[in-house]
Amino acid sequence: MPKKYYKIVSEQHDYLAKWLVWPPLATSEAFFLSCIEKARLEYSQGKGMVCAMIYQGELVGNVALMNIDNDLKVGEICYWISQTYQGKGIITRSVSKMIDVSFTEFDLDKIRIKACVENTPSRQVCERLNMLLEGITPKHENLHGIMVAHAVYGLSKKEQ
Repeated sequence: MPKKYYKIVSEQHDYLAKWLVWPPLATSEAFFLSCIEKARLEYSQGKGMVCAMIYQGELVGNVALMNIDNDLKVGEICYWISQTYQGKGIITRSVSKMIDVSFTEFDLDKIRIKACVENTPSRQVCERLNMLLEGITPKHENLHGIMVAHAVYGLSKKEQ
């Protein structure tokens, strides 16, 4: 699996780096092997869950439940997809399923998604899933030397 991840990211580095901090760090298969090992550990500790997105037998990206705060019963969903497969509803279906898992398997009361304000496709995913725009956080992330604002969306279990 690390080999497949590396192939996607090396071929689509510029596209992915437009919205994500980590692609410049993904310089080998070892990077992805380390990510997989970290994800397994965090899952075993109840701190998160990372799932590969497979579409028609092909690895196309990831969806993850991360940054779980068990005291507040809140988590964050993150995702990325190969540009080749964008616009096919894969992210919307995957995030919808991860929301269900967050509320049922992890017993969270709320999930959030943060997206760069300019990342219209990601924001549209949140809106299709009836998530509430909770606010805009200026200078939320340093994206390759540029401070970008994030739109923060939320969904409570009772609102689902």
